Amino acid sequence: MFAKPDLRVAPVKPELVEALRALRVAPGQQTFVGDTGFNLDDAMRDPNSEAMAIVVGATPVGFYRLDFAPTIVARRSIGEAGIGLRAFFLDAGWQGRGLGTRAVQACCEDLQARHPDRHLLALNVDCRNVAAINAYRKAGFVDTGELCLGGSAGPQHLMVRRL
Repeated sequence: MFAKPDLRVAPVKPELVEALRALRVAPGQQTFVGDTGFNLDDAMRDPNSEAMAIVVGATPVGFYRLDFAPTIVARRSIGEAGIGLRAFFLDAGWQGRGLGTRAVQACCEDLQARHPDRHLLALNVDCRNVAAINAYRKAGFVDTGELCLGGSAGPQHLMVRRL
């Protein structure tokens, strides 16, 4: 049995920016994730967001964005102190190793430690992105049954996880 790599999440620091820009999603995933450079820049300049790196050892292997605006994911209030999870991805070369679920779990642990006043993590996932839906379910997310329409890739499930 192989040892699990040392995976952690951390706010993006300037020394990680270029390595994060170099990450690429697998073919066909661009529609679901969007442009990495845009997401990174937008999160770093938005005072209601945090740009987050997924790191194995000292190597950045993924990225996600935390949004603290209450309506960013559901496009309405979700009635609790929540956070939106957006633009989550692992580099194509790191996919298929079980790191996605571990990264989401690390994200939740990080939020509990750094933002204990927040109680709900919410995300939208494209209805066609079965691999992501399964990874989020393994990490404790529940599909609300609500579809968010108007996404650039089509309808999206609204999923939530208590922190």
